[in-house]
Amino acid sequence: MPPAEVLHLLPLIVLAAGAVVTMLGIAVYRSHGATFVITVGTLTLAVAALRFTPFSADGYATALLRFDGYAVFFLGLFLLTALAIAVMAYGYLRGRAVVAEELYILLLTATLGGAVLVSSAHFTSFFLGLELLSVSLYALVAYHRRQPADIEAGLKYLIPAAASSSFLLFGMALVYAHAGTMELAGLSRLATTVWQPRSLIPLAGLGMISVGIAFKLALVPFHFWAADVYEGSPAPVTALIATVSKGAVFALLLRYFAALDLQVYDPFFTVFTVVAIASMIVGNYLALWQDDLKRLLAYSSIAHMGYLLVAFLAGGRLAVTTVILYLLAYFLMTLAAFGVLTALSNKETDFQHIGAYRGLAYRHPFLGMTLAVALFSLAGIPLTAGFLAKFYVLLAGVRSALWLLVLVLIANSVVGLFYYLRVIITIYQPMQAAQPPPAGGEPSQPGAAVLQRPPTRRAPSATILGAVVLIVLVVSLIGMGVYPGPVIDWIDTLIMTP
Repeated sequence: MPPAEVLHLLPLIVLAAGAVVTMLGIAVYRSHGATFVITVGTLTLAVAALRFTPFSADGYATALLRFDGYAVFFLGLFLLTALAIAVMAYGYLRGRAVVAEELYILLLTATLGGAVLVSSAHFTSFFLGLELLSVSLYALVAYHRRQPADIEAGLKYLIPAAASSSFLLFGMALVYAHAGTMELAGLSRLATTVWQPRSLIPLAGLGMISVGIAFKLALVPFHFWAADVYEGSPAPVTALIATVSKGAVFALLLRYFAALDLQVYDPFFTVFTVVAIASMIVGNYLALWQDDLKRLLAYSSIAHMGYLLVAFLAGGRLAVTTVILYLLAYFLMTLAAFGVLTALSNKETDFQHIGAYRGLAYRHPFLGMTLAVALFSLAGIPLTAGFLAKFYVLLAGVRSALWLLVLVLIANSVVGLFYYLRVIITIYQPMQAAQPPPAGGEPSQPGAAVLQRPPTRRAPSATILGAVVLIVLVVSLIGMGVYPGPVIDWIDTLIMTP
C-alpha cells in the first residue's frame, strides 16, 4: 500500500488496532481502569492522526473510501464524541454489577463503523460501515443483559435494524442492476435516466435505500423503535445512538443524494417533504406527553431529524454547511443532556423520570445548569448553539422558497419550547415535602408519587474527567451561540461540497 493511502487510512487503522489491543488486553488481564486508559489513548491517537490525513475534493484513499474535508470533519466529530462517551461510561459503569470492559471494545468498533460509513464512496463500504456500526449497537443496547428492559430494547432495535438492512441491500442491488456501478459518484449518471425513460428498477432501488436510511434515522413512519430503545439502553449507549449513529447516517444521506437535485424530481422531493413534516409534527407531539427524560429526548430527536431534512431539501452549498453546523450543535447539546443523566444515574437504574429532577439546581447546581443549557439549546433559545443551527436551517429553507416546510418548522419550534421549558422549570422548582397518596393507596396518575417524593441528594457518578467534559460542552454551546463567526468560517473553508 502506498504511503499516501496509509496516511488517509491512519485514523481507521488506529481505531481497528485499538479495538484489537483492548480485546487482547482483556484476555490477559481484566481491568476496568486499564481498558478505559487504552480506549481513551486509542481515540486520542486517532484524533491526532487526523492531522496527518491529507484531504482534497477528490481525496480517494481507495475505490471504497473518500477522505475529503467533509469526511475528515465528521471523522473528527465522531472520535471526539466517542471520547466524551467513554469518559461518561467510566463513571457510569463503576460499581455496577456488570462486566464493564467489553463496552469499550464495542464503543471503538461502533465508532470505526461510523467512520467508514461517512467516508464511503462505494456501496460496499457503505454497507460494511453500516453493519459494523449496527452490530456493535445490537450488543450495546442490551448490555445489561440481566435487566428485562435492556433485553427488550435490544430486540426492538435488532428487528427494525435488520429489516432496514434488507431494504438497503435490495435497493443497492436494483440500483447496480440499472446503473452498472456501485460507486456513489456514478449516481450522477443515474440521475439523468431514472425518470426518462421512467424505469421502475432504479426508482424502486432509490426508494428502498431511502426507506432503509429512514429506519436508521427513526424518521416517521419508521420511528416506532426509538423511544423504547432510548429508554431501555444504558445512558452512554443512548448518547452514542443519538449522536454517532444518526450523524453518520445523515452525513452519508447528504453525500449520497448530492448527485441528485431533489427539487427537480417531484416524486422524491414530495416524499421527503411529507416525511420531514410528519417527523416534525409527530416527534414534537409525542414528546409533549412524556414523563421520562429519555423518551422525551427520543421523540425530540425525531423532530430534529425533521428539521435537518428541511436543510437537506434546500440543496446547494448552503445546505451542506447548514447540515454540518446543525449536527455539530446537536451533538454538543445531546451529549450535555445525556452526560447529566449519566452522572446522576445510580448503580441500579438510570435517573430518567422528569419528576426526579425537581430541585436539581439546588442539590447539584452545576449539573442543573448544564442540563438547563442543553435544553435551552435544543429548544433554540438565542445565545446558544441550537438557536444558530435552527436559524441556518430557516435561512436555507427561505432561500430555496420552501415556505411550507419553513412554516411547519417555526410552528413546531414553538411547540418544542413547551416540553423543554417544562423540564427546565422542574429543575429549578424548590423541593417539596412528600404528600400522602389519594384514597386507595395508589397515585392518581403515573409518576405522581415520584413528583411528590422529595429527591435524595444522591452522589453523582461523574468523574473529574466527566466534569471537564461537561464544562467543555457547556462552554462550546454558549460560545457557538454568542460568537459563531469562527466556527462558520472554519466550516466554510474546510468543507467542500460532497
